[in-house]
Amino acid sequence: MIDQFIRVNQAGETAAVTIYKGQMAILGRQTPELKTLLAHMRDQEMVHLELMDQLIVDFKVRPTLLQPLAAVGGYMLGVTSALLGVKSAMTCTEAVETRIGGHYDDQLRDLYQLKYKELDELKGTIAKCRDEELEHLDTAVENGSQLAPLYKLQFELIKGGCGVAIWLCERI
Repeated sequence: MIDQFIRVNQAGETAAVTIYKGQMAILGRQTPELKTLLAHMRDQEMVHLELMDQLIVDFKVRPTLLQPLAAVGGYMLGVTSALLGVKSAMTCTEAVETRIGGHYDDQLRDLYQLKYKELDELKGTIAKCRDEELEHLDTAVENGSQLAPLYKLQFELIKGGCGVAIWLCERI
């Protein structure tokens, strides 16, 4: 179980970093405020990825074989959502962070049932990442995610795609 958690989290944080890089490639020149906002979220995701990379080493976990696909897929999702406009980019963030926040909650629930003191640091790391992902969700909503064209369709497609990616990365 721990291996699956760390494996999928590393892939997810890889995708998150590249989503923001893709969005910045398209939207990063629009306004200084938008560039700062995207850079801030990307930088937090980079810290999360560094934490997961360290957990891969500490727990001796084999990364998912889909790691390169997580990077490319994340970038493509970031670029595509940004090409649809700022509000669609924010819809992407809201959908991803909704799914990931729930995913981290599920992991924490499972970890707290184990009651091993040795897992306290892992629990803290996952909780920190979850809390910051939920901040990104709030930021997306505050920046008009729900005003995007075809909002519900975009939201559900991206959230569903994240669910499939999570399932695959846990196993492969």
